[in-house]
Order: sequence, then structure tokens, then C-alpha cells
Amino acid sequence: MSKVVRVRYEKGVLRPLEPLGLREGEELLVKIISVRERVEKLEKYKGVLGPVDEKLLEEAIEEAEHL
Repeated sequence: MSKVVRVRYEKGVLRPLEPLGLREGEELLVKIISVRERVEKLEKYKGVLGPVDEKLLEEAIEEAEHL
């Protein structure tokens, strides 16, 4: 399973902002990218090849970011 999950950093812990559906004790790899950096990346590529749906662009970036 691979997916992008928004988290908030609070008191030294990353807290997911949505349920993850994981088994207790399951180990994961985590890539950290700030929301600001993500928005900048979306803005950089928006419209490069003409008009594009923002959700479609975000999905393409997520797919490219997977390991």
C-alpha cells in the first residue's frame, strides 16, 4: 500500500489527520514534504502543457513521488 497522508507535527510526534487503516506495530517508510513545498511544486507545473485539472496534476505528482 502506498498513499499520501497529511500529518501535523505536535510535541515531537507526527499525528495523521485521517485514519490510516494500519495494523498495530506495522512498520512504514515515511517521506516528509511540507505543504508549502507541495503547493510550490503544484504551482510550478500547473499549465506547463496547457490547461490541466488541479486534482489530476496533484495525482500525477503523488504518483511520481512514490518509491
